[in-house]
This record gives sequence, C-alpha cells and structure tokens, in this order.
Amino acid sequence: MKKENLYEPFTVSFETLDVYPDVGDRHNFFELVYILEGTGSQCINKNIFEYDAGHMFLLTPEDCHNFTIESKTKFFFLRFNDIYLKNSSLQNENIQRLEYILQNANHQPGCILKNHADKCLVKVMIEAICREHQDKDVYNKELIQQLVNTLIIVVARNIAKYLPEQVNIGCEAKAMDILQYIQNNIYYPERIKAESISDYFGISNTYLGRYFKKHANETMQQYISNYKTKLIEHRLQFSDKRINEIAYEFGFTDESHFNKFFKKQRGNSPSEFRKVIRLN
Repeated sequence: MKKENLYEPFTVSFETLDVYPDVGDRHNFFELVYILEGTGSQCINKNIFEYDAGHMFLLTPEDCHNFTIESKTKFFFLRFNDIYLKNSSLQNENIQRLEYILQNANHQPGCILKNHADKCLVKVMIEAICREHQDKDVYNKELIQQLVNTLIIVVARNIAKYLPEQVNIGCEAKAMDILQYIQNNIYYPERIKAESISDYFGISNTYLGRYFKKHANETMQQYISNYKTKLIEHRLQFSDKRINEIAYEFGFTDESHFNKFFKKQRGNSPSEFRKVIRLN
C-alpha cells in the first residue's frame, strides 16, 4: 500500500480535476479538502459520502481515502502535520486540545462543517487564501499562515461539538492516551476489554476504572458503548452498508447481538433508525 509523506509543516494548493490522482492510499499528515466547485463522492475508510460545492473533509493520518469525480471539480487542499501545530502561536494546553480533537475526528466520515455560520466563514477564508496564494502580495505568507491557523481552529470547533459530550478534552495526557487507544481499537472487542486496556497501560483493573471515570465523567464501559453507538449511527446515516456488514465491522458475532445492543442504546433497531434518519 502506497503512503504519501509531507516534508513541510503545511502546504496549500488548488487543483481542478476530472479524475482524482492515485497519490497514495494513506498519508502521515492531516489534510483538509474543500470543494469549491463540482460534484462526486468521497470514500474514506470504506464509507462513501457524496460531495458538492461547500463541503469540507478532514483526512487524518492513516485514513484510507479516495475521491470519485462526477463533474469537473475544483479542490482546495490544506495539508499540515504535528510540527505545524506545535510551532503555532497557540499555548501548549490549547495545542494538546487541538491535536486531540483532530485525531479523534478519524471515525467521522462526511462533511465536517455542521454550523451554517461557520460554513460561510470557511468559504470567505478559503477565497482569501486563494487570492493571497495567486497575488503573492507583500506579507502574503504571513497572512496565509494566520488564515490557516484560524481555519484549523474553526474546523476543530465543528468537530468538538460531535465528540462524546462527557469527555473533558483538557484532561491529562494519560487519560487522553486511553481514550485514543479505545477509539483506535473500537472495532476489536477483545482489545477494549478492561483487562486488555489495563495490561496495555500497565495499571490495575481497579485503578483503571476509577481513573477513567474521574477524567471522562462516566464509566469506561459507558464510554465505549456511547462512542460505538455514535459511530454506528454515522454508518447507518451516511453509508450504504447492509446491517449485517456494519455488525461485522464492529465485531459483533451476529446481527441479532448487534440489533440487541443498538436497541438498548437507542430504543429502536438499526433498520428503524436508518429509515427515520433518512426521512428527516
């Protein structure tokens, strides 16, 4: 599998394409993709989402992705890495929060801009970046960097609204590592058992339970169930996967167990939820 690398803290580019190039299935940096014109679909981690002008996507390190272009599309690409975040003018605490939010967006396919006012703001900022990029006027690099900083923060704000509400994103590094571990392994039930997590982090089961609840304001099992349910809802709403395929993706032994889990969490079956959410 090919992997694309980024050798600068950040890069900005604009491209008009009829066919999306095969530039590498995965990469080691963050990438914001904004659709200025055109239509088509995005495939990220086997989930498909149709795009139109005004949609923005966040690709995180190790995401598997591609775009299928239906009508000629003008893309805006902003690629940046951890070095850029750490070298920004933000304070260390804010950088940690920003990294946490961006890293934990990797299971949310589709357009990341949920706030209408922010959609308008992002459009104006990208148009300004485009002008500065083309005109190359005095201080254009400094201005582009400030616009990029603001753009990333607006994106993080939209993502933060859809992270599990109970989690304190300002909590200490060890707690954030545990949350990251759970989210990275959410598709593998054996890996997110308390015994497996305590072994991985070298702490006792009892201490792990107390520590997690202190920082996440809910038990670890509640967090796992809530986070898994949010991802399943997203699959039901935005993907065309069959119910049994989603059940298999999340490690359920059969569709019956999957239905029972989801109904306990949301009060209706996955198929009923999908029907209702797509009517709205």
